[in-house]
Amino acid sequence: MTTLESTLAALRVHLVDLHRELVRWDLVVWTAGNVSARVPGENLMVIKPSGVSYDELTPGSMVVCDLHGRAVEGNLTPSSDAAAHAYVYRHMPDVGGVVHTHSTFASAWAARAEPIPCILTAMADEFGGEIPVGPFALIGGDEIGRGVVETLAGHRSPAVLMRNHGVFALGGDARAAVKAAVMCEDVARTAHLACALGAPAPIPQAAVDRLHDRYQNVYGQR
Repeated sequence: MTTLESTLAALRVHLVDLHRELVRWDLVVWTAGNVSARVPGENLMVIKPSGVSYDELTPGSMVVCDLHGRAVEGNLTPSSDAAAHAYVYRHMPDVGGVVHTHSTFASAWAARAEPIPCILTAMADEFGGEIPVGPFALIGGDEIGRGVVETLAGHRSPAVLMRNHGVFALGGDARAAVKAAVMCEDVARTAHLACALGAPAPIPQAAVDRLHDRYQNVYGQR
């Protein structure tokens, strides 16, 4: 087995596990949503097949695509979001994983075309500020990916709410992208409840900056 074949085999297994995380955290229903991973050192990515149930996913069902979303290995059609994922990888070289969900509370904010305000320390930690809203875009081409890239330019947030659609979350690897998607839904739920109760108290920008720096550079095992 070549190094590339070994890498692809490992990514296929890893992506099956990460798709189970989407189900475990109630971020997806039926066959909607997807996770992809960049293949290190190659102009390739691995992504979920289109319209396949989560409980039917296997390593062999994952599809290898080029960075224009075209299948190059695998027997199934790639996700309808493949071109959007590919666009992100082409234009954001530090991104190693992309996740798309229609998680309930975050998608509710997206339906309102309203960013999630940074009113929680957990938001400052993970997102470094508000979670922004990207433009409405049709599914199937790279228009969504273009909106993700343009919206996140200049933002510290690893997630964006695409208007009237749902969440796209990015990470240095696929696991980090899944974490961002999980955190996005968690803070979207709490922010929704806070806004229903009244006007949430803002966090001063200087405190947001300090919280984000601590979480990104000090928190956890280094």
